[in-house]
Amino acid sequence: MAPTVLNVTFDTADAYELATFWSKVMAAPLADDDLPGDPETSIALPTGLHLYFQTVAEPKVAKNRVHICLRPDVPRDEEVERVLALGATIVDDRRTPPPGEHGGWVVFADPEGNEFCVLRSAAERHP
Repeated sequence: MAPTVLNVTFDTADAYELATFWSKVMAAPLADDDLPGDPETSIALPTGLHLYFQTVAEPKVAKNRVHICLRPDVPRDEEVERVLALGATIVDDRRTPPPGEHGGWVVFADPEGNEFCVLRSAAERHP
């Protein structure tokens, strides 16, 4: 039997603050016992995967080696605007893919610089 991925962990300067941002992005609440100043926080997603945040002393200094790709249930550009309004910043806009490629996505950075992507919705991929 294969293992199950339980969580994706974010090292962060402020676990509660970054988890609050991701809670809004994912439209999922923080755990009931998470409070400001907690060194560890988490978000349980409906899929069973958890986003886990732990405060560490070291700052982020380079590009992520792993990142999250989000497929919204609304049109991609609508989700892009929503995520921008929550405080993400665009790192790379790839909405005009090269000929022959499937795709068109936007690479963002969260408030601590962790990269993530917003892809096209399923409806946009399969018209």
